[in-house]
Amino acid sequence: MTDVIGVGALNRYVKSVLDSDGFLSDLALRGEVSGFVNHVKSGHWYFTLKDEKASVKAVMFRQEARRLGFVPQDGMRVIVRCRVSLYEATGSFQVYVQDLFPDGLGAAQLAFDQLKARLEQEGLFGPEHKKPLPAYPRCIGVVTSATGAALQDIRNVLGRRWPLATLLLAGVNVQGLGAAEEISSAITTLDRSGLADVIIVARGGGSREDLWVFNDEGIARVAYACKTPLISAVGHEIDVSILDYVADLRAPTPSAAAELAVPDREAERKKICTTLSNIHEYMHSRLNLCYNELAAARNVAGQLNSETLCRPQRDKLLELCAELRKTQSRLLTEKRRELVSACALAHSLSPYAVLGRGYAILRDEAGACVPVAALRPDQIIRLQGQGASALCRVEQVIPTQEDTNEKSQKL
Repeated sequence: MTDVIGVGALNRYVKSVLDSDGFLSDLALRGEVSGFVNHVKSGHWYFTLKDEKASVKAVMFRQEARRLGFVPQDGMRVIVRCRVSLYEATGSFQVYVQDLFPDGLGAAQLAFDQLKARLEQEGLFGPEHKKPLPAYPRCIGVVTSATGAALQDIRNVLGRRWPLATLLLAGVNVQGLGAAEEISSAITTLDRSGLADVIIVARGGGSREDLWVFNDEGIARVAYACKTPLISAVGHEIDVSILDYVADLRAPTPSAAAELAVPDREAERKKICTTLSNIHEYMHSRLNLCYNELAAARNVAGQLNSETLCRPQRDKLLELCAELRKTQSRLLTEKRRELVSACALAHSLSPYAVLGRGYAILRDEAGACVPVAALRPDQIIRLQGQGASALCRVEQVIPTQEDTNEKSQKL
C-alpha cells in the first residue's frame, strides 16, 4: 500500500526537488508583467509573468527591488533573472526574481524616464554639484573595457595632446550581467585611491540595449558621490544615459572626453611663446622709456651748475639768518627788560633793603624773627640792622595804643 503523507511533506518534497535542479536555480525568463502589486509595508513586489501560452507567479523581494531604477507596470515586457521554487505554505509554484530588465524600446524608455525624473528630483543633476576639471591633470583614471576601442582612442588622444599625463586603467565589463556592479566598484576604487585627478567612464558605440547598463541607478549614485571630477563618455553624441546627467561633464565620445580632460600641448606652447613675447616687448618698452627719461634728465643737468643750483638756497639761507638775528635781538631786549623789572620788584620786597632805611629785625635766641608782642621780660634778643647786630635784654613789654584798640575791636 502506498504511504500516506501530509500536504506539508508533499510541498516540502516538491520544493526540495525544484531547489536542487541547477537549471532552475539561475534562469532568464521573458514575459509580460500583469497584476503588479508593490506591497507598501514589506516593499516586496508581486506580479504575474505571462506570455501567449502560460503565466507564472513572481515575487521580487525588497532588497532586489530597491536596486532597480524604475517600477514595472502592467503590460511592460521584461526579462528577469530568477530561480524557480515552491512556497510551502500555499503550495504556490513561483519564480523568485533577482534582477529585472525592460524588454523593448517602449518599456526601456519608460524605465529611463522614471529614473531620470526621480534622480533629478533628488538633486543629483544640479549644476551646483558639478566639479571643475583640473587645468593640468597628472593622472587620468579610465573606467572602461580593457579590450575595447574606447581605451585605444583615449590613449591616442592623451599621447598626442598631453603626454605628461599618465593613464590609470580600471578594466571592467561594459555590458551584460554584473557590469553595473563592476563599473560602480571601479569608480569607487579610483576615487578612494586619490591617484587620479580626473576619472573618465567610457564605452564605444552600440545599440540602446548595449548601453543600458549606464542607466543603472547604482552607477549614478556612485558617480554623484565621487569626489574626483568625472567625465561621462558613453556611446556617440546622440546617445544619452543617466550617467551623462550625473557626471561633472559629458563628452559625446571617448576621444572627446580625453580632449576635455587634458590641455593641448601645442596650444599651451603657443600661450607660453605669446607670454614670453609680451614680456620681451614690455621690457623693451620700459627700457626705452627709462632711456628717454634719463636723456631728458641729462639735458637738464647739463644746463645747471653749482652756482645756479645753490643761489636760491643761499639767498633763502641769508634771509633766514637775518630774520633769526632780528628775532634774537628782539627777544633778548624783551627778556632783559623783564629781568630788570623782576630785580627791582625783588629788591623792593627784600627785608634787607628796609634795614638800610634804619629799621632792625628782631630775632630770638634761636635766630628766628619774632614780633615785639611775643617778647618776655628778661629775654635776650638780638637786633639786626644794616652792617651790625646788638644783643639786648627785654626790660618790659609795653603794648601800644594800636594794639589795645585792635584787641578791643576783636572782643
